[in-house]
Amino acid sequence: MRRATIADVAREAGVSPSTASVVFSGKTPVSEATRGRVLAAAASLGYTGPDPRAASLRRGRSGIVGVVFEEYLGAAFLDPVKTLMMDGLADGVAPLGAGLLLLRDDIAGSGASLTTAPLDAAVLIGCSGHLRASLDVVRARGIPVVVVEGDAGDDVPRIGLDNREAQRQAASHVCTLGHRRVAVVALPLSGGWERGWMPDDARITVDVTRERLAGAREVFPDARVWAAAGSFIAEGLEAGRALFADEAERPTAVLAQSDLLAAGVIRAAEEAGLRVPEDVSVTGFDGIAVDGLAPYELTTLHQPAAEKGRAAGRAVTAMIEGGQAASIQFTCTFREGNTTGPRPGEPGAAR
Repeated sequence: MRRATIADVAREAGVSPSTASVVFSGKTPVSEATRGRVLAAAASLGYTGPDPRAASLRRGRSGIVGVVFEEYLGAAFLDPVKTLMMDGLADGVAPLGAGLLLLRDDIAGSGASLTTAPLDAAVLIGCSGHLRASLDVVRARGIPVVVVEGDAGDDVPRIGLDNREAQRQAASHVCTLGHRRVAVVALPLSGGWERGWMPDDARITVDVTRERLAGAREVFPDARVWAAAGSFIAEGLEAGRALFADEAERPTAVLAQSDLLAAGVIRAAEEAGLRVPEDVSVTGFDGIAVDGLAPYELTTLHQPAAEKGRAAGRAVTAMIEGGQAASIQFTCTFREGNTTGPRPGEPGAAR
């Protein structure tokens, strides 16, 4: 038996094919009575809706926007910032009726999925290391591309954040509290980075890490840096253990490049018998809710993660529809919590 068509449904419901069509598309309001007749006719004929393949052929589009990550997808979605950003991105492409295809950049291979997937556009989360090769693949296909938190050149719209200035603001806050022996717990320096102290000649290919570190070093140029392998509480715990192991070198303040890393540093401080903020101050970055952090409220930089994703989705939508998309820079908001205080021994510090 052949598949029922919209014309069959219209005939069964006693309406025109165009009326039956708008019941399914939702683009034009129809009366509840008409809508009910069309849906009843569709149910009786086993018609479940327009064939998406036919719609794609008519539009010349696949209805798919690719979202490319450098890290494993399981790790990416353990990060609340990326989850919020994906929610915003889905909202931004909603007017297209498009779906999101999540792709991991093929670090060891040829990136065949980017080469062959039927994409209308691509969003690259970051543009560092191997993702720059993904950018070349996408551009060779001639499809629109937007980069979130990375710089792919003046001709590629980017959705950015004032990482450097925001981190400088947190560092300045710590400086005004009298701290001078300060350490930084950084995000990964490059794809595949394994945790450890950052060497002086390190090449930082992750734009976010580099910009946030530059902001911290505007205030504390000699700060020691421990680079984590990812934005996880467990990574912050390992960093904190390394920072607090030597009492002679122990910092009185730690600038963590994410809230999850900061939460791990606080756990390490407690493990070492240190009080926060009386013995050590800790700042984060992101402004997310971290489970189990109470009674602490992080001193942090709140970033508009969902709005970043929404802006990327709107940029993609504009380009797919033949328009132009401009780069956008978002601003973080400094939020003082109870995890920072005067340097131990300073007037006003707890004893």
